[in-house]
Amino acid sequence: MTKKKIKEVIIVEGRDDTAAVNRAVDAVTIETHGFGMPDSIWPVIEKAYENQGIIIFTDPDYAGEKIRRKVSQRFPLCKQAFLPKGKALKKGNVGVENAKAEDIVEALEKARCTSALENADPFTTEDLAACGLIGTADAKARREKLGNLLSIGYGNNKTFLKKLNQLGVTKEEFYQKVEEL
Repeated sequence: MTKKKIKEVIIVEGRDDTAAVNRAVDAVTIETHGFGMPDSIWPVIEKAYENQGIIIFTDPDYAGEKIRRKVSQRFPLCKQAFLPKGKALKKGNVGVENAKAEDIVEALEKARCTSALENADPFTTEDLAACGLIGTADAKARREKLGNLLSIGYGNNKTFLKKLNQLGVTKEEFYQKVEEL
């Protein structure tokens, strides 16, 4: 079977992530070498961003989210792919390198473009509260499940709201997925 070709360059954390991505798809990757990204990596990412576009595909953990924020702040029209923590876990280790090829393909296919435009109908904390995503005992678990259904990853209250507004989630899509919870 022929592997799916990804035209964008995929930003990953390390060589094990590159190996996992290359097992799943035909793509070029750029490795950040973890959280301590060298200054020399920025011009390489910039060239990819300008020529092919980039997809940020970091581990679903604290360091991965910090790297994701650093790169997306610098390159605001990038795409972002998210892997649920449960699909990136192996013997207590969380990382893209632990994911099955089909889960990597699915995450990359569902990559969302960061929107540079303001959401015409932005989500508010009232939307989150009305759906039990804040202020309830199971709010964290509900945000995690909904983030996986929407392919935007997990976030605390503030981060989740920001992701909803910046990753092109529509109210219709949001409420449809809330019903699936």
